[in-house]
Amino acid sequence: MQTRMTARPLELTLRGILLGGAITLVFTAANVYLGLKIGLTFATSIPAAVISMAVLRAFRDSSILENNIVQTVASAAGTLAAIIFVLPGLVMVGYWRGFPFVTTAAITALGGILGVMFSVPLRRALVVDGTLPFPEGRAAAEVLKIGEESRHGGAQSAKGLRAILASTAASAAFALLTQTRLAAAEAAAFFRVGPGATGVIGGLSFALLGAGHLIGLSAGMAILLGIAIGWWIVLPVLTAAAPQTGDVAAWAQGVFRDDVRFFGAGVIGIAAIYTLLRIAGPVVRGLNASLAASRVARGDALALEERDLPVAAVAGGSLAALVPIAFLLHAVLAGGPLAGSALLLVAASLLFVAVIGLVIAAVCGYMAGLIGASNSPVSGIGILAVIAASLMLVGWFGRGGEAGQTEALVAYALIVTGIVFGIATISNDNLQDLKTGQLVGATPWKQQVALVIGVCFGAMVVPPVLQLLYMSFGFAGMPNAGANALPAPQAALISALARGVLGGDLNWAMIGWGAATGAGVIVLDEVLGRLGRMRLPPLGVGLGIYLPMGATLTVVVGTIVGHLYERWAARTPDPEAASRLGVLTATGMIVGESLWNVLFAGIVYESGSDSPLALVDGFETPALVVGLAVYVALAWWLYRRTRRAASD
Repeated sequence: MQTRMTARPLELTLRGILLGGAITLVFTAANVYLGLKIGLTFATSIPAAVISMAVLRAFRDSSILENNIVQTVASAAGTLAAIIFVLPGLVMVGYWRGFPFVTTAAITALGGILGVMFSVPLRRALVVDGTLPFPEGRAAAEVLKIGEESRHGGAQSAKGLRAILASTAASAAFALLTQTRLAAAEAAAFFRVGPGATGVIGGLSFALLGAGHLIGLSAGMAILLGIAIGWWIVLPVLTAAAPQTGDVAAWAQGVFRDDVRFFGAGVIGIAAIYTLLRIAGPVVRGLNASLAASRVARGDALALEERDLPVAAVAGGSLAALVPIAFLLHAVLAGGPLAGSALLLVAASLLFVAVIGLVIAAVCGYMAGLIGASNSPVSGIGILAVIAASLMLVGWFGRGGEAGQTEALVAYALIVTGIVFGIATISNDNLQDLKTGQLVGATPWKQQVALVIGVCFGAMVVPPVLQLLYMSFGFAGMPNAGANALPAPQAALISALARGVLGGDLNWAMIGWGAATGAGVIVLDEVLGRLGRMRLPPLGVGLGIYLPMGATLTVVVGTIVGHLYERWAARTPDPEAASRLGVLTATGMIVGESLWNVLFAGIVYESGSDSPLALVDGFETPALVVGLAVYVALAWWLYRRTRRAASD
């Protein structure tokens, strides 16, 4: 660690690591809940940087480099929470009865450490020599720079902290109000369209509104197109083909769950493959440039700002992760129906993790640099990974085995995918952080060490939060799931894909139609790009089809609100500062509701009731009016407050 005897400011310090760990506890828990509810997580770098600057300004010897380490630790752990896109599938298929701490933490940590190691060789090609924008990395660097400049006055960082605290409090308060049932949490209307059915659903959620602000108008319009395709075209057609009487809502939602979501999976899959093919050339060239640079300039010949972890450390770290992965996989197989093939199966799985992991690290790093870590389609990568892992097992064992063997194969495919997904999430985040470090003059190897530490922090937080949510709510699709079960949409899809591929009953027809539609969406996106119009990312369209409308429609509203705010911010004397305050306000909306719901999960668990705070019953219509009025009023107040702060 850096000492005070040198002229260089403090960087990798114990207090910075501990502060990053404390922020990790909060943001990882928030991201776990948000991901299980709506299938989206939020980037933690900027809010972590703001909190770090507010805390460390109390120390005279703190520096921008130390603040950068704090946000590096916190962002790595917060990003690793995306592992919940896979692991709840083990509960949904009935293989786990909860989340064993050691196994869950090991899957999370080992995949994350490999993600750090595999992405180190990409830094020079993609971060230093490349032309990728790295939007979130640049934004975090600007936050750190402004915080450093305002250390004596503190105006900008103080405004940012007040913005995130105000929106956090408002979001949590509204979420609490909905739990009393005095205000509705969702507005829904289902109706018949000829012989078919459809509906309109909007969630009164500040987390969804804030997520929309952050992802931008282009992604929002892509999601809206997906909603239109899935809910207002495909769903009416499918329900009309099998008309029913009775409850329209149950009919429409059942067809959506059993058919439309697989249509969306087809769109996501073809869009992810297209993205991989599109960036294959740049990734290969980037790897070659990185390896060439590491051979030419090493050790003391490099400035501090250019020193990565040594090649030997990267190789040793990778091996140190692969060895326990082998023991973990062998322990999963031991004593089960696959035990007879354990050694060969573990060897094949290690090769799969290493090869596919390296490809995914390059792909995710490139995509994060191109469109940002938050918008990077990591879930699409997870879909391809589970299909590849399942097909590997089909090639080995075939289909049509005993039920116990098929269940074990599905669980094994999900565990291998979980490790690969850890690689994907961390490599997706790693290069963003390294871009921030490059812009503020950080030492790369120290950031890479901080990333490993952040992964370990996150791996300790994810299992107990998952267990708490499992005990309190459960997950939709698991045995005996209750009415308040969390949707966990990506985990549900990924586990369904594993069961479908290995069991031979996957809904290939809907996936095929979705893939054909995805190809059309890709063509549309390319045409719009050539015409210079706003593009519609195909993966966003797929998510709009796949995710429940109660989550996505409010996100679309958030993208419109965020776009209008950004247009206003562009006309202010300091557009960047005004825009940043909007980002922090939106982030606080996500953090407040997410953290409240993690706390609420604890209340549910302790009380044994699904609605321990309910004050009324049968209050649906007045609650909808109250909820809409309060929701709109609070949103208006938050943005009005943010605009005033930006104008001061």
